[in-house]
Amino acid sequence: MFLEQLFLIGLENTGMSKNDEIKKLRERIEELEFVKDFQQDIIADMELITGVDMSKNSLPKSLAKEIELKKKNRLKENGSINVLGLVNKPSTKDSKPNKNSK
Repeated sequence: MFLEQLFLIGLENTGMSKNDEIKKLRERIEELEFVKDFQQDIIADMELITGVDMSKNSLPKSLAKEIELKKKNRLKENGSINVLGLVNKPSTKDSKPNKNSK
């Protein structure tokens, strides 16, 4: 009788630790998914700004497709890459000194 109770208590403790482990693993998966999404956002932004699609050649196809989708969605949301801050930057072409203003 005592051994049965001890065995059942041991099973309960093991079950609890497995649930805790599952919970921790789910939290870790969520963290990793956030990091992946954040990194993909940065890559998509840089590709839009530079115009160079580096992810197609250097990443697995599945990740490159996800980044391409993020870029398309970003362009749909913003209308163009000018929303990323490229419009308001001063141009060096327009800042030539005027020779006639002596």
